[in-house]
Amino acid sequence: MNKLTQLCTLLIATLFCGSVFAGGIQVEGAWARATAPGQDTAMVDMTIVSDKSAKLTGFTSPASQSAEMHSMTHDKGMMKMREVKTIELPAGQRINLGEAGFHLMLLGLRAPLKAGDSLPLTLNLQAADNSLVKVDVKTEIKPLTDMSHDEHMHHMHH
Repeated sequence: MNKLTQLCTLLIATLFCGSVFAGGIQVEGAWARATAPGQDTAMVDMTIVSDKSAKLTGFTSPASQSAEMHSMTHDKGMMKMREVKTIELPAGQRINLGEAGFHLMLLGLRAPLKAGDSLPLTLNLQAADNSLVKVDVKTEIKPLTDMSHDEHMHHMHH
């Protein structure tokens, strides 16, 4: 019976590990770092997999005044950040926004992000057939000092 209890606990934990699936689109591992005093912007990273080709066309959060999608590129030794209107999601490919050179930015935070809290986001996607899909995501807020994820935006100011 003990092994059955352990198996059930593991299955339940797997179901609630921060993965969301809607309209053939799976979002997992959404996270942001807690904000420092006076900081009014935050970067959000996540992995998205779409069964069919799709585009991330934007996102919103009640935690901020506005939200933007950005690309990061290296140009002549300098990191350059540009706002983008869409992020392509090829069918069946795992797209980690940070590793793919993209990230989501929350601008004008209404309150500090605190470690242990979760941050609600709504992703707006356009499927290959032009249908629109909205995916609600709970983003984990990690401690400001947690370096378990590479933060490609370290020391970058907006």
